[in-house]
Amino acid sequence: MSVIEPIRRAFIVLEALNRRRSTTLSLLQAETGLPRPTLVRLLQTLIALGYASRVSREAGYRLTDQVLVLAGGVRFIDHLVDAAIPHMSRFTSEHGWPLYLATISAGAMAIRHSTAPDSPMAFEASGYNRPSPLLIGALGRAWLAFSPDDERRSALRGLGVRQGPALAALLGRVRRDGYAFTQPPRPTRIHGIGVPILGKDRVLGSLSMRFPRSAMTEDEVGARFGKRLAAVARAIAADVSKRAS
Repeated sequence: MSVIEPIRRAFIVLEALNRRRSTTLSLLQAETGLPRPTLVRLLQTLIALGYASRVSREAGYRLTDQVLVLAGGVRFIDHLVDAAIPHMSRFTSEHGWPLYLATISAGAMAIRHSTAPDSPMAFEASGYNRPSPLLIGALGRAWLAFSPDDERRSALRGLGVRQGPALAALLGRVRRDGYAFTQPPRPTRIHGIGVPILGKDRVLGSLSMRFPRSAMTEDEVGARFGKRLAAVARAIAADVSKRAS
């Protein structure tokens, strides 16, 4: 993957500024290894955009509150997890099976919360922030099937994949059923069923239930838990909406 050098350098400066309340130009140059003229131009750009300010000759530069805008997605994840915890815990308490909550991150679904530690039938670790593949995981397939066209195309393009007839048919079936199943390249002992958490105009995340293949078939799981998982997902989405209003 190619890297745009000016953007890389700007983020290096942002990260360096983030380590202290204020940082001198000499210290920034020593930490980033960037030439002084380049560093000055990057700082002037960050100041013009509102992300940094010059404190004084002695104190140097500091970040402004504007950088908090860049963390909006992280704060959303916190809200989503907070809204999901009671509903996920209730499901696991009633049915025993562990649930996993994930959001899209860097071309995969990242696990944000799990009830595996509280489940008597969990056979895996919680796996927080562990990536789940978009194309073969139940979490990713549920997200892809229900995402807006532009988001889905962008995610697939990032993976170097085009939505051909086979993938379109698969995602169409997921939309009809309301849930997706994991489809690993090789048979595995643990299986998963996933449903989307639908916001007003996008998919907020996905929810999956993990279970041994020997315990139930896909048809049995879909019939017994498909609607129950969808109900949990709707309850989570409703609570997220309330928190945002």
